[in-house]
Amino acid sequence: MITLAQAGLGRWGQNHFRVFSGMKDCRMKMCCDRDKAALDRVGNDKVIKTSDYSDIVKDSEIDAVVISTPSETHAELALKALSSGKHVFVEKPLALKVKDAEEMLKAAEKNKKILMVGHLLLYHPAVEKIRSYVEKGELGDLLYLYSTRVNLGQVRAEENALWSLTAHDISVAIYLTGKMPVEVSTTGKCYIRDYVQDVVFVSMGFGDKLMAHIHASWLDPHKIRQFTVVGTKKMVVFDDVEATEKIRVYDKGVDWSKNCGSYDAFLTVRQGDIYVPRVDMVEPLKVECKHFVDCIKEGKKPLTDGENGLKVLKVLAAAQESLEQDGRPVKIG
Repeated sequence: MITLAQAGLGRWGQNHFRVFSGMKDCRMKMCCDRDKAALDRVGNDKVIKTSDYSDIVKDSEIDAVVISTPSETHAELALKALSSGKHVFVEKPLALKVKDAEEMLKAAEKNKKILMVGHLLLYHPAVEKIRSYVEKGELGDLLYLYSTRVNLGQVRAEENALWSLTAHDISVAIYLTGKMPVEVSTTGKCYIRDYVQDVVFVSMGFGDKLMAHIHASWLDPHKIRQFTVVGTKKMVVFDDVEATEKIRVYDKGVDWSKNCGSYDAFLTVRQGDIYVPRVDMVEPLKVECKHFVDCIKEGKKPLTDGENGLKVLKVLAAAQESLEQDGRPVKIG
């Protein structure tokens, strides 16, 4: 039985608490939040409630800590937990500074503890199915990817649309391509507040013709959560707003053909079938949380380990630098 504690019980933290508390092979011993109202919302009387994070750090019975606090606190809280010999699950982004994330990885390695980041979409059954298409070569060579993550609402005051929304899409792009982008260019504008970009456009280059593009905003009339992958053989659209038909596969493309009896070649547009594969849905958060507990029990490396979190953070940091320079391309270190 894995004994857990959680720091942060806000909007998304409540979901973490719900899932982890409902798992049979672990128990939630303690939760922490500075907001008394958030603690009062915890209906489980068996869970110890505290406003002092050191209570979690000092408790030798706690095996792992779930961190669902604001992004600027991730590094500090994770380092304290890792240094006290506890495994750590931290919500995305891993940290706000690359050097802090690198310290987190060093602490996890030094203390031989698991550090996992919440890149939730990598645990989505639809993303996993698309990944299987890529690995089997069913899409052909990947040409480009693009995503749209827009909605009207929840306007943030502390972080812009880049940091709030695009980590999911960056992680999926890296996962599906199996490559790290080498360059990023980002543009965006502030409309609601003078200092927070409500809309951003992120373009990533992978060192060859492969590229990925992200449009993210909380100031849009539509709720769209789409990811499109274009290959030389087929194209796939993942629509997370759809209730049942999450994936559509398009057997479409452009082929080189030869004239009969000659050596002349010409291009033809292939208009093939569109089909909707079955996706056995399960709540991605449940898959993610179970994966964390299983990795602790079995000593496995998480799919979204600290290294994965660092890769996404490096892209975010370079994208922010580009945003501050009006879209100038920035190399990703």
